[in-house]
Amino acid sequence: MTVRRFFFWLHLAAGLIAGFSIGIMCFTGTMLAFEKELVAWSERDLRRVQPPSPDAARLSLDAMRASLLRSHPDARPASMVVQRDAGSAVAFTSGRSGGYYVNPYTGEVRQAVAGRMNAFMHTMTDLHRTLGFHGETSRPIGKWINGVCNLAYCVLALTGLYLWLPRSGSWRSIRPVIWFRRTGSGRARDFNWHNAIGLWTAPVVVVLTLTAVPISFRWGGEFIYWITGTPAPAADGRGAGGGPGGLVAPIILSAPAAGAMPMSTDQLMEAVQQLEPNWKTVTLRLANAGPGGPGDRGGRGGREARGKSEREPGEAKPSSSPAPQAAIFTVRTSVSWPRTANTTLQLDPFTGRVVRRTGHGDLNAAQRVRSWTRFLHTGEALGAAGQAIAGIACLGGVVLVYTGFALSWRRFFFRKTEVAPAPGDS
Repeated sequence: MTVRRFFFWLHLAAGLIAGFSIGIMCFTGTMLAFEKELVAWSERDLRRVQPPSPDAARLSLDAMRASLLRSHPDARPASMVVQRDAGSAVAFTSGRSGGYYVNPYTGEVRQAVAGRMNAFMHTMTDLHRTLGFHGETSRPIGKWINGVCNLAYCVLALTGLYLWLPRSGSWRSIRPVIWFRRTGSGRARDFNWHNAIGLWTAPVVVVLTLTAVPISFRWGGEFIYWITGTPAPAADGRGAGGGPGGLVAPIILSAPAAGAMPMSTDQLMEAVQQLEPNWKTVTLRLANAGPGGPGDRGGRGGREARGKSEREPGEAKPSSSPAPQAAIFTVRTSVSWPRTANTTLQLDPFTGRVVRRTGHGDLNAAQRVRSWTRFLHTGEALGAAGQAIAGIACLGGVVLVYTGFALSWRRFFFRKTEVAPAPGDS
């Protein structure tokens, strides 16, 4: 058996065994390439606001949060997201319970509900990650199957590159491989599409499949730590799969001077914007925010948004308060590189002093690699162009699965009635 024939049968076997799962991953990957943009478009009525005038004054961030808690007393916002765009509402995220959008000019609160687009994307994500399996037992099985089929797709792309290269360097031999042409039969058409689409998408597919390995398998993440010479995190932490997107622990600060008052959220936000003049979005974690500001751990519920001046008559002051924590801001700028990189600032809520600043350059080697692999897999690391390339490659994968199965069907069941060159014989 020649080397070319061996790779052909390896290519055929991998495609037949993993093709169904690959088709699902490619179709869902096409949909998920622009997931954030599609969800934002479906919620445009919630997210977009009309400024009353070009120089209209905005409400304070504390006032917006108070407005939210007045209209939704049971809301437990975990973070506040402010965008530089004057036509964007201020978002308050609440985990799986949904989020809220507050008009920064009027205080109007709009609640985000799980619409059709969100439900559709949730289904696409489940299929893409775990084949739609649910439950503590079946989800890991679905994830493992997709992970193995993802590796098979990488093998298909690499062997396909070898098989699709013509033996002759003449233009007559190369043209049917690199572009579409009119054909007189269904098999010839499928053969041409399989070659042309496969040749153009294979390099992208190799990147997409390899960057999915650390997501699918723990050993993939551990391999990154090993190859970069970075000590792996403790077993009780986030593991090798942890990355720069993990939750940052707030710094515990020393007790402030007697009588010191925490700065308002707007004052802290202004300090952050001065530190990062090219900011696009600023996210403030609110999990530990209290009456005095984002770094003060105080009461819960509606009392969290009420400052000292808003305390109800007769309401007693807290008898004691825990040690203050730093206010955590996550900033994304217009000049970030990689484009998905964030800078995390921890500020003293009483002075506005930067206690700690961490960015992409402060990550260890393994975390930097993971920050690239995570977002190269979706194309986001290269912006809209990267997302488009990833989406087109996934769409091409759907066609490759169809044409591959069609060619296999004809090879095994209609070989005598219709003759066309096999990929291994080109």
